[in-house]
Amino acid sequence: MSQLPEHLRYAVTHEWAYPDEEGLIVVGITDFAQEALGDIMNVNLPDIGVDVSAGEGVAMIESVKAASDIHAPVSGEIVAVNEFLADEPEMVSDEPYDGGWLFRIAPHDMSEFDDLMIAEEYQAEIDG
Repeated sequence: MSQLPEHLRYAVTHEWAYPDEEGLIVVGITDFAQEALGDIMNVNLPDIGVDVSAGEGVAMIESVKAASDIHAPVSGEIVAVNEFLADEPEMVSDEPYDGGWLFRIAPHDMSEFDDLMIAEEYQAEIDG
């Protein structure tokens, strides 16, 4: 079992999120998700400027095992992507809660963030 950072919120689809100092929602995938995927070969990130809805598949991670959709945990506009992942997709595995972030969303409604699970709830979800 991996340690879940307490300051993050979690989606049932295994994304994590937190608001940065500018109020943007930073999104990545959990350690649980990256372990399930195995060696990550490629990360297809969303286009900047795209408007997304909470729960919508907006990116894809390809691993040796499968291709997996990454969902937007909140609705808003994609305002940044982690361009380092184009050359170093393994950062998602090596640093899932830090350098392996995927994209940032300018949220339409912060209450959607508040509706995401806290670490304890997500742990109960993955423990099944």
